[in-house]
Amino acid sequence: MEDTAPRPTPQDPTPESLTRMTEGRLPGLLGFRVVELSEHRVVAELDVRPELLAPNGYLHAATVVALADTACGIGCRLALPEGAEGFTTSQLTTNYTGTARQGTVRAVATLANGGRRIQIWDAEVSDGAGRRIALFRCTQLIFWP
Repeated sequence: MEDTAPRPTPQDPTPESLTRMTEGRLPGLLGFRVVELSEHRVVAELDVRPELLAPNGYLHAATVVALADTACGIGCRLALPEGAEGFTTSQLTTNYTGTARQGTVRAVATLANGGRRIQIWDAEVSDGAGRRIALFRCTQLIFWP
């Protein structure tokens, strides 16, 4: 997730303000919403809809990646070192362990390693019953002036 959007993160971020930040962009179009926020942790959800399914009737893998990457990206944005200008995802991996056809999917993103040049974020994605459907990891490259 490249952080070049002209929408600044609110000074006092809330789940609602961070969800509004995604409106009109891919995460907002998918129905992404932040539901919980704490230091170095972001919990986000989206509702499974027919248009988010692959032709085989299961949740499209790209939907899972978008959910997890956006949750991690918001976490990175909030955890940027003082003076940093932004970030971009430089690497990501996703291992799928299941899928969903309906209900809500949730990503719990946590900072695995924070630094001045890179951050590494992990997210576990689960279905509405709490069953894990994916493990996600991304490396974020920090931009400096």
